[in-house]
Amino acid sequence: MELVCIGLSHRTAPLVVRERLALSDTRQVEVLQRLAQAPVEVLWVSTCNRVEVYLSAPDGQMARARAVAELESLGGVEALDHLYEHRGEAALIHLFRVASSLDSMVLGEAQILGQVKDAFERGQGAGAVRGELTRACAAAFGCAKRVRTETAIGRAATSMASAAVQLASKVFDGLKGKTVLVVGAGEMGELAARHLQQAGATKLFITNRTLSRAEALAAEVGGAARPFEELFSLLTAADVVVCSTASPVPLFTKENVGAVGKARKGRPLFMVDLAVPRDIDPGVGTLDWVHAYDVDDIQKFVADNAAARAEEAHKAGVLVAQEVARFVKERALREGMPVLARLRQRAETIARAEVERTLAALGDGLTEKQRKSIEAMGRAIVNKLLHEPTSRLRAVGPEGEGNRLAGAAAELFGLLESELEAAEQSTMAPAAQAAPGAK
Repeated sequence: MELVCIGLSHRTAPLVVRERLALSDTRQVEVLQRLAQAPVEVLWVSTCNRVEVYLSAPDGQMARARAVAELESLGGVEALDHLYEHRGEAALIHLFRVASSLDSMVLGEAQILGQVKDAFERGQGAGAVRGELTRACAAAFGCAKRVRTETAIGRAATSMASAAVQLASKVFDGLKGKTVLVVGAGEMGELAARHLQQAGATKLFITNRTLSRAEALAAEVGGAARPFEELFSLLTAADVVVCSTASPVPLFTKENVGAVGKARKGRPLFMVDLAVPRDIDPGVGTLDWVHAYDVDDIQKFVADNAAARAEEAHKAGVLVAQEVARFVKERALREGMPVLARLRQRAETIARAEVERTLAALGDGLTEKQRKSIEAMGRAIVNKLLHEPTSRLRAVGPEGEGNRLAGAAAELFGLLESELEAAEQSTMAPAAQAAPGAK
């Protein structure tokens, strides 16, 4: 099986392209079910900064072609100009780095691990993530945990939400006394609200299409929940707006934001859009009293702080390399085990038959001790013959080495595919046991 990663991110694609590929959970499941047809496995990772498709397939090139066609269908032909691709061990390294937040717009952010776990659970639920991707994800999650435990990258990091709040505080020289509106009570909205509270925002309003969620969040952060229908009256009073909803179209346009300008009497408005697709139309930023920022603007802001985390990122990169090497070795070893099991079974069957034939030819004249000596000799011959190939298959080297040796052994001794599959079932622990736990 070959692992392939193909996708685009904030590093390669502008926001307008990423928006086209920002699918709802339901549509992601539809795509997964189109792409994942046995024996192909698919993991679809979608965040505001990236859309990546991980494929595990016997024919990586064919699976890749189908994924590219799907991305083109969803994102248009322009999306193809921004794609990157990793294969084999490079794809593994990328998955481990993404889960460990080393490829994030905000280096060390904690949210990405939860987002990849969500993608994993969605893939499992759709039947698209099974054996190989389950093991790869489990190892990637373990690596991410080790990175956060053994480096200070998480402690030094900031999130998109906290960066947005830092930027607002910088613009207004603090948020004390400012009227702040959070639009959307999802994960990002919740983070933003908490950071706003910590930054000293005292007039904190939260609105959401489902009022009960706004009320629950407001109760936690000491804010006030308001019905979504009051959105534009709240906008009239706000100094800072942080929005992150799942709306497929912009909530705020130049026209509807411009309409509240007269009531504001020229008072400046700071708006940060953490959503993809965007909640704020780019035209809003042309209003001279509005300071509008989107996720790409936040990226530029946090880039200034990246140097401080470079040393921790280097340490984390070393850990990722170690974890990938360990996973590759375990996988190669796992691939060799069915061959070893079948080879030993074949050899023992032959030895047992020859021992029984010899004992039958010698008749009843043998003592019990002599019979046991002949049986022991048969077992010893098998063990000595298989000692060297067993050692070589277990002492796997670079990626694919174990698979190459196992394939050669299977070919040389004529071990049938069906026999190997049966042996694999008996030597491998259920994949589900390797699955990561809940967030």
